[in-house]
Amino acid sequence: MKKDHLPSLITLLVFEVIAVVLWLTKDNLFYLFNFNYIGLSISLGLFLFSRKYKHARRVVQLLVGCYMLIYLGIVSGENMQIEGFWYYLFTGVFEAATIHYAVAKIFGPLLFGRGWCGYACWTAMILDMLPYKTPAARRRGFGFLRYITFALSFVFVAVLFLLRVGNMERIMFWSFLIGNAVYYAVGIVLAYRLRDNRAFCKYLCPITVFLKPMSYFSLTRVRCDQTRCISCGKCKRACPMEVDMTDNRRSRKNGTECIFCMECVSQCPRNALDL
Repeated sequence: MKKDHLPSLITLLVFEVIAVVLWLTKDNLFYLFNFNYIGLSISLGLFLFSRKYKHARRVVQLLVGCYMLIYLGIVSGENMQIEGFWYYLFTGVFEAATIHYAVAKIFGPLLFGRGWCGYACWTAMILDMLPYKTPAARRRGFGFLRYITFALSFVFVAVLFLLRVGNMERIMFWSFLIGNAVYYAVGIVLAYRLRDNRAFCKYLCPITVFLKPMSYFSLTRVRCDQTRCISCGKCKRACPMEVDMTDNRRSRKNGTECIFCMECVSQCPRNALDL
């Protein structure tokens, strides 16, 4: 087996273990299907990337993003947004969104950083189709806004519980639909206004409050071979999240925002960057 195929195989095995453990502990065949599907989709993308297929990440985004948005969210009625996480957390149920958040956004980033943002987020799936794939202007100091949206999502669900509002599952379903519509609208406006497809991710996305601290300790990181690097700056210009990949320290500039899009790796003329 080629070394380039190892990330694909390891990812598949990790998701297979998660799928089997949840299937057996929850006695629900759905988890076996769910995490096997996601694992296979991500592994396929990594394999395609190793084969130099330029749309590898987009394949994964569409496979996973559409599955979670359309099947889990719209068809199955599960609120996979952060409001759904608070809802299940308050009800004390370890199902659906709580499992999803634990695996993809709370503990998972210790292993694969913000891979969720690059390969599975259904909001970014649409925003990445816009024309500003690399930011045309410098990053703004609006990052504090993500904490406001995070707090608002918590307060929204907490108030519903405090007021003992009925038909909560229906409210969660509609909040998922409306919330997604708002995310898309705001994300598209920001992308065109700031000329940056990932502006929403950088400034407003509440999920990053979970993702950023865990990603700091991620075992998987893009690293730079300093002996090969010629400081041409191509990796920095290609990065949609403006991460300084030439710095191997965990505290590197915007280090917790790497989404493993691998644009820096593909643009490096000396093959100095790799996982």
